[in-house]
Amino acid sequence: MKGLILNAEEKTARIQDIPQPKPAKGEILVKVSAIALNPIDPIYSQNPLGKTGRTVGSDFSGTVEAFGDDVSSMSQLKLGDKVAGFLQGACSVNDRPGAFAEYLIIPYDLVWRIPDNISLEEAASFNLAGLTAAQAIYYRLGLPTPFDSPVEQSVPETETINVLIYGASSSVGLWAAQLVNHVNLGAGKKIRLFGTASKARFPLLQAAPYSYDHLVDYRDVSWPAEIKKLTGDEGIHYAYDCISEGNSVSNIHSTLNSKVGKMAIVRSRAAKAWTAGDLSPEPIYGAVWEGLGVEVEYFAFSIPESPKAREFAVAFYRWLEEGKLKANPVRLMPGGLERIVEDGYVLLGPGSMSLRDQSRTEEWMKPVSAEKLVYRIDG
Repeated sequence: MKGLILNAEEKTARIQDIPQPKPAKGEILVKVSAIALNPIDPIYSQNPLGKTGRTVGSDFSGTVEAFGDDVSSMSQLKLGDKVAGFLQGACSVNDRPGAFAEYLIIPYDLVWRIPDNISLEEAASFNLAGLTAAQAIYYRLGLPTPFDSPVEQSVPETETINVLIYGASSSVGLWAAQLVNHVNLGAGKKIRLFGTASKARFPLLQAAPYSYDHLVDYRDVSWPAEIKKLTGDEGIHYAYDCISEGNSVSNIHSTLNSKVGKMAIVRSRAAKAWTAGDLSPEPIYGAVWEGLGVEVEYFAFSIPESPKAREFAVAFYRWLEEGKLKANPVRLMPGGLERIVEDGYVLLGPGSMSLRDQSRTEEWMKPVSAEKLVYRIDG
């Protein structure tokens, strides 16, 4: 079969013929139909943590082709089921396979069956970004989930809960808004949803399924003060920074309620993508890879195995099967595996959003905003 394989020495990835994997105990073999790109895909190809020879990429959708031992007795999956999920790819020192190939193997409970109202292309875009958002909103910030969860949850003793999402039109931000709208507050409480985005995205974000109450232009340097004003100076109870670059973290922190406000971020302080002095409370960071339930190693630190985070991921996937989340916009890119590096990696760039190449003139190469890049793999 063909896969997109890391070349660490040349800091890129190329298509190669590789053996088709065989599922071990507790695993399934998936024939990949579509993959979705995340910013981490080009980042860790162009700044490799892994060694040459690893399959890159995370998000996928496809069909179940074979079972490893015991799967049929432990799972309700059937051969031919349409499923989606994500793998770690080349995003750590650990030698684990990725998703950008014609076939892959994955633990049977770390996929979700795609409901009829979601296409394979759309399903490929749910996984990594969706779980990232769910971990932030439910697992780290502790807002009440609409599904059974192993996480302790509580909300302030106030009738209205103010939630801010910075980077509302990012893929993670789009999922975060939907998840906030599914928060199970119970009777007598409501959420006011605040967001930052470019004004061009306001109509999309004001409509369902995102349904923002208030939006401000992130380019306006006075946006933190505007947020505080819109809350009646009460401040934000829960904030999620979906960008975590430059001064975004300190700006968001300045909007928090002084007594109970807290925030989650997508990049750690150690990654040095953002700068800020001492913050109290310190922003909450965690990696989406925790949901895979394995240790994740980087060059300077490691994230320990977390059975609780894996349990949460499995519970979230079971809820996705109910079809209650709507697909976010996707851009179906031309070609397949052979065009990912040539086009998709160029669009997403090697790191911060300011480094993205916007010089290409083809229709499918317009700057990415409020949509996910998706490739068909099976033609």
